[in-house]
Amino acid sequence: MVACGGILSPDWRFKVSDPRSYSRQCRILAVTFLVLSTLAGAVPARSPAPAPPDLDAYLAHVMKAFEVPGVGLAIVKDGKVVIAKGYGVRRLGEPTPVNGQTLFGIASNTKAFTATAMALLVEEGKLEWDAPVIRYLPWFQMWDPYVTRELTVRDLLVHRSGLGLGAGDLLWWPASTYDRREIARRLRFIPPVASFRSAYAYDNVLYLIAGEVIKAVSGKVWEDFVAERILKKVGMTGSQVRHAAVAEGGNAAAPHASVEGVVRPVKPFDSDNTNPAGGICSSAEDMAKWLIVQLNRGLLADGTRLFSERSARQLTTLVTPMPFGEPPAEVAAQRMNFLGYALGFKVHDYRGKKVVTHTGGLPGYLSQVTMVPELGLGIVVLTNQESSAAFTSVTNRILDHYLGAAPIEWVDAYLKLIARKKADTAEVDQKAAAGRDVSSKPSLPLERYAGTYNDGWYGDIEIAFENDKLIMRFTKTPSLVGEMEHWQYDTFIVRWRDRELRADAYVTFALKPDGTIDQAKMEAVSPETDFSFDFQDLLLKPVRRQN
Repeated sequence: MVACGGILSPDWRFKVSDPRSYSRQCRILAVTFLVLSTLAGAVPARSPAPAPPDLDAYLAHVMKAFEVPGVGLAIVKDGKVVIAKGYGVRRLGEPTPVNGQTLFGIASNTKAFTATAMALLVEEGKLEWDAPVIRYLPWFQMWDPYVTRELTVRDLLVHRSGLGLGAGDLLWWPASTYDRREIARRLRFIPPVASFRSAYAYDNVLYLIAGEVIKAVSGKVWEDFVAERILKKVGMTGSQVRHAAVAEGGNAAAPHASVEGVVRPVKPFDSDNTNPAGGICSSAEDMAKWLIVQLNRGLLADGTRLFSERSARQLTTLVTPMPFGEPPAEVAAQRMNFLGYALGFKVHDYRGKKVVTHTGGLPGYLSQVTMVPELGLGIVVLTNQESSAAFTSVTNRILDHYLGAAPIEWVDAYLKLIARKKADTAEVDQKAAAGRDVSSKPSLPLERYAGTYNDGWYGDIEIAFENDKLIMRFTKTPSLVGEMEHWQYDTFIVRWRDRELRADAYVTFALKPDGTIDQAKMEAVSPETDFSFDFQDLLLKPVRRQN
């Protein structure tokens, strides 16, 4: 039965003094409502706006231009999946294609899952966004006791702690033998580079702490909590919560990268230490489901909720402003009016619309998640090659289509930017070579540089004298082993034996007045070295001479 008056405008008034007239009006309204409801039900559900008509050809163009073997692509619009499919191959030289279920490492796009997990615990009353972390982890410490006391759950997610860019990443990247608790314990020895909450600097290690908070208050390790409370409920049945999943075979894309100028398969990153910062492996089809839930502000397909409207606002509201400037002329359309970090997402504007987004990067994988809430539009691009130009070109082409903007030759624009970046890097290399004093000699015999050195937050690093060469070994990072070649004066270049690292570094020794070594510092040789190789944060002090 239809409640009489339920669909009337506020000015409508019944003459209740005439019961027969009132009854007749109610019957008329009920019949009218029934007819209108029947007609509405007969209209087929509106299909979501289609993808760009030339999308498949465009993907082929992008993949060829940027040497990307495989792509997983998902587009959702107005709660419906427009596309969730694969392009290209899982591994160069092999014919097996990427499809909608092929797994890729989504890397830092995992951070939104960690933030969502914390939102669930806030809703349950087990966490408070602005409560200090030490309420839940009494053992936790940062360098500054004030920051230790004041750092909140929210602060763990928004990159404003005062730590430098990528600070502490060498504790887990490349894969180390430290466990999560030891990595967390060592954060107290990392000095800040800025005042607390005064500046943005992207970090990964505090997401590891977020994972420890989840474990402390829920009784479940991060992996189990996210798998059970998020992936299962969203329907992401093919996704995995550990880096190691892609190394286990099956329908997984092999990672690729340009190593010494040639794109080839590389070893997958398989450490689970920082899964809360970047461990999820997912597919186009599963990520489409995730996008729909996020765009629906927590509403699941069955009508229940993963998280509340209030949590949806928390996750996508800017907290930490991020610096930005004018984009290069080739990509001027990307000019922003605001940019900042929310909880596991970045937010900015594009052509007048608010965009909620994040990128992810691991050895051999890059990805981007993009949502335009006002349009009900979501895009995810998963790749098995390290080309940010590829995922950006695809994302922007799709955004422009749905915004009705004039098409831009994004591929051509990014090819020009890449060429300019290569030229800039070559210039840095040339200046370094030109400034090198090739006639200089080390101050000491090589064997006197050998010994054990200690950094306050990383731990021990050994330099050995073997076969008339110096060999550097990071004791907790098995892959960081390399020969040290003399560069000039008391500076050497360590060239890692694992050439997939692409992270050769200068090592510069400082001597005391008596000619003994006081300390050594490091920095990456190439400006293209990944920021997670935070060699510049190390201060190596000799603790033991080699016998």
